[in-house]
Amino acid sequence: MKSCPRCEASIDESARFCSQCGAPQNEAAAEELDQYVQRQAKQVAARSGGGGTSEGGNGESGDITAADIFGVAAEELTEREQLWRRGSYVVGYATIVIALTQITNPGAWFLLLGGIAILPPTRRLLGLPVGGTFKREAMAGLYAVFVILGVALFFV
Repeated sequence: MKSCPRCEASIDESARFCSQCGAPQNEAAAEELDQYVQRQAKQVAARSGGGGTSEGGNGESGDITAADIFGVAAEELTEREQLWRRGSYVVGYATIVIALTQITNPGAWFLLLGGIAILPPTRRLLGLPVGGTFKREAMAGLYAVFVILGVALFFV
């Protein structure tokens, strides 16, 4: 028996794919997998309106796509949007870390909520039920409210 180069699981000599991780074991299997993935991508694109969606999602079909959850690719964002997204991650995760270091204080819970609220995936996931994403400004306002409440509780 040979082992899979990806996960090192024992596999049969004639196996085309690993039974543990699904990795192709030869060039023919890799090509077949690549063609399958391309066909699936075309089907998903056709069902979602024929192309990449904007950060607001398609809003028309009611189907949730990966772009709705994870957002558009970084190449499709403007420089300003990329800067906003990076800044949101930095501020959000920094706030979460600060909150976790002070978790015994009641104000830390508001800081934790604020840090989670400013993260871009949260903004998109909260907006799915209403068919889009929440505005960046709305989430920044929510972040500010939570941080002000948290800081006020730190000093009370």
